[in-house]
Amino acid sequence: MEHSPSRPPLAVARLHRRTLIDAAKPPSYGISVAEATAVHESSGILIPTDGIPRKVLRKVGKAGRRQIISDSYPYRTKMGRRTYEARKSELQVELLKLQNWVQESGQRIVLLFEGRDAAGKGGTIKRFMEHLNPRGATVVALPAPTERERGQWYFQRYVQHLPTNGEIVFFDRSWYNRAVVEPVMGFCTPAETVRFLRDTVLFEEMLINEGLRLFKFWFSVSQEEQLRRVMSRAQDSLKQWKLSDVDRRALPLWDEFTEAKKLMFAATDTKASPWVVVKADDKKRARLNCMGYVLRSFEYDAWVRQRVPKPDPKLIGPAKSLYAKDEVW
Repeated sequence: MEHSPSRPPLAVARLHRRTLIDAAKPPSYGISVAEATAVHESSGILIPTDGIPRKVLRKVGKAGRRQIISDSYPYRTKMGRRTYEARKSELQVELLKLQNWVQESGQRIVLLFEGRDAAGKGGTIKRFMEHLNPRGATVVALPAPTERERGQWYFQRYVQHLPTNGEIVFFDRSWYNRAVVEPVMGFCTPAETVRFLRDTVLFEEMLINEGLRLFKFWFSVSQEEQLRRVMSRAQDSLKQWKLSDVDRRALPLWDEFTEAKKLMFAATDTKASPWVVVKADDKKRARLNCMGYVLRSFEYDAWVRQRVPKPDPKLIGPAKSLYAKDEVW
């Protein structure tokens, strides 16, 4: 892999505070590409830091385990585990009641979980599913399309996973790959993205008119927190499977993903099918608020709103109510 003479060699950082702080300093810029390859073979996954702002590297390197790094997050420390577990259990009981009502009434529910890499989408879905009956609730996390699927109507491989009566379906990433990941990483053409942004509004209106309840969650995470989580995964042999080559290459493309997300929201955040943003720098708070939002969206019995707390308006809701006008998220 060649580099322009005006740019430094590829820097790499492991999840050690000293290494991250060093990576934030001016030259020597870390280790060479050849050295990086050798370390990769003996020490697991290394993450390129070239292109990530030094102030972000510095803040991640100095952050404590329970500290919230982002300055814009409304809380300074993460929720304690004891409080989280107690509230999660209460909400999971309510989710079972919701599922029973869905099965009895024949409702069809679709929940899309989107966001940057390591934003907490999969972990939230896991807590939703933890005690639900798998016969009536499924998770869809599709791999890259096959050659045959690439020749089909774009929405076709998603349609076959939509629920029938009495079912709940969770999409861990969805058709919105075409709006953000694919254009940023060069997996589709600009014309294909434009067509998707136009067609998806009509597609979702068809689903809603058919009687499906559609939820679209965007898990928003700061650049500092995203880097911390990616580094943590790289060091944990039980979580390294979550890091693909695409994930590592996407990490320095923060601004490109931001622009793609803005275009997606502008085109698809509609009155009939709005986006719900979840501030997810604290995974525990994000999970609880997402669960509560879904539960309070249904009247599966007369007392649900007395039992399920109102979601925190500082952490979940429309983007325009959560973020300042010029805030980058």
